[in-house]
Amino acid sequence: MNIAIIIAGGSGNRMGQDIPKQFINVYDKPVLIYTLESFQHHESIDAIGVVCIDGWESVVQAYANQFNITKLQWIVKGGGSAQESIYNGVKALEGKASADDIIVIHDGIRPLVEPFVLTDVVAKAQQYGNAVTSMPYNEQIFVVSEDDEQTTTQYIPRETLRRVSTPQAYRYDLLSEKYREAFDKNIGVAGSNYANTMMVQLGVRLHFSAGSDKNIKLTTKDDLELFKGYLAKGENTWLK
Repeated sequence: MNIAIIIAGGSGNRMGQDIPKQFINVYDKPVLIYTLESFQHHESIDAIGVVCIDGWESVVQAYANQFNITKLQWIVKGGGSAQESIYNGVKALEGKASADDIIVIHDGIRPLVEPFVLTDVVAKAQQYGNAVTSMPYNEQIFVVSEDDEQTTTQYIPRETLRRVSTPQAYRYDLLSEKYREAFDKNIGVAGSNYANTMMVQLGVRLHFSAGSDKNIKLTTKDDLELFKGYLAKGENTWLK
């Protein structure tokens, strides 16, 4: 079985709105529903769980009913950080998921998940035990000088870099084991850490899967306008 955990536990302060950004309506539909529909309509996804900001659980359920998100099976309260929220979602699968089930973790504010991205991340995780959506890094990266932060004498070849995002996918036994270890040892759980950075810090070799430039994260108002632009172009026929 392939299970999606959608992380929708953030408050979205940088968007500057009165409600969490995952619940902002775009063309009469919440951002989170666009995300959920991508998983609802994909044949590889069998079940969906949402990790939700505290107090909005009933709103998620009401929207899921309204927009026919029938694969939604669990709504879990989010934590104080992204890692705590993911861990809450993983713990909610105890007794429900099998060791070799594939768990796909995805940000609720990345609503433009193209089908081929989901297909590849699941396939790679089934083959290798994990997979992380990735793209080449196309900009030049220079290292700030230690003696003068306004100068540089060193760069990092961009061919050696990949930029990664969600969706990410892991076998359930690996994911559950490593989250328990991480929180027990306080490794890879603080700050901006996510499942992928935690895995690397715990010695796991990650495997890259296909990504897409359309898979934007809605963090600012400009991101929201870009999302609206993609929808208005009408090129994403997979969006219902």
